Amino acid sequence: MQYRKDKYGNDVSAIGYGCMRFTQTAGVIDIKKTEKELLRAIELGVNYFDTAYIYPGSEAALGEIFSRNSVRDRVKIATKLPQYLIKKPGDCEKYFSEELRRLKTDHVDYYLMHMLNDDLSWERIKALGIKDWLAAKKASGEIGQVGFSYHGNADTFIRLLDAEDWDFCQIQYNYLDENSQAGVTGLKAAAQKGIPVIIMEPLRGGRLANALPKKALSLFEDSGTPYSPAAMAFRWLWNQPAVTCVLSGMNSLEMLEENAKIASEALPGCLTEADLKLIEGVKNEINRNTVVPCTGCRYCMPCPAGVDIPGVFSALNRTKYDGKFQALREYTMGMAQRQNYTGAKNCIGSGKCEQHCPQQIPIRDMLKLARKKLEGPVYKVATKAMGVVMKY
Repeated sequence: MQYRKDKYGNDVSAIGYGCMRFTQTAGVIDIKKTEKELLRAIELGVNYFDTAYIYPGSEAALGEIFSRNSVRDRVKIATKLPQYLIKKPGDCEKYFSEELRRLKTDHVDYYLMHMLNDDLSWERIKALGIKDWLAAKKASGEIGQVGFSYHGNADTFIRLLDAEDWDFCQIQYNYLDENSQAGVTGLKAAAQKGIPVIIMEPLRGGRLANALPKKALSLFEDSGTPYSPAAMAFRWLWNQPAVTCVLSGMNSLEMLEENAKIASEALPGCLTEADLKLIEGVKNEINRNTVVPCTGCRYCMPCPAGVDIPGVFSALNRTKYDGKFQALREYTMGMAQRQNYTGAKNCIGSGKCEQHCPQQIPIRDMLKLARKKLEGPVYKVATKAMGVVMKY
């Protein structure tokens, strides 16, 4: 395993385990399967495990697995304070204490302000005493290092970097987002201040691994590269020395083995001119085939009206890169063939989803577009013919 350094010289595995997408059965995390995957990750040298208060069941699963196998001293736990839920003094302690109980630990190695997307939000919770609270937790050893996760533009990101003496930060970054959100500008700004950067969404919610347009896949085939699309996306990140750790939501042993192998080999400067040219060509094909820039992070969920927003957007994007028939098939199977319809026409326009969207997508407008494109005459005939018989 390749290791890079945090702010204080500690080794952090180049690949971190993103714990938001553990395998679930009937809405419950499959503990046995997850346990095998986490223990194998540790054997392969992965030592950074990223979770959050709002990831359903994730902290508790980590706590159960790490405690049962006595591996707490071999791992670094990163979790997140839901700063947007902090309304009064004392709330920080309430949520943090609950996280410690879930994680079955007495300390958190890396603690992030979750989705701290503007400096005004930081000023709000500072007024509630969070700086003194964090200082006390660091002094007691209950919190090792303090950082923040971010979705927003580069200018605001830099203001946040300058607002405090942060230990680390976490941004969405991949070759498709090189010049959006914090982007390469934010990455370089953090590096100049000596602040390690943790990367989330390296594959754009899986888009850069298994949902590329056909012409983009042809570019890979024609190039003769030995690397898969996912491997190339990871290598693009590890090619940059300012990247400290790349999170991957690994939920199979095969994916884990492949990613760990790439992480051990992809050092700064590993990309060739041919690699860079290939990536640029793939980016151009993707940008020609995207309707809505949804990563599938699901921060917009649950929808109060029951719309499966990421599912709708997945089908909408598929109209561009896979054709309307495949898009309609995905949409019909995913939205209408359920006991409870979860498609775009359920939208009541509350706008709550847009308040939580890291990509700042005009979700309501895009749902109207999805309904127009996907719920036409063919869709109506198909759903009537098949009947809504499949249970969700």
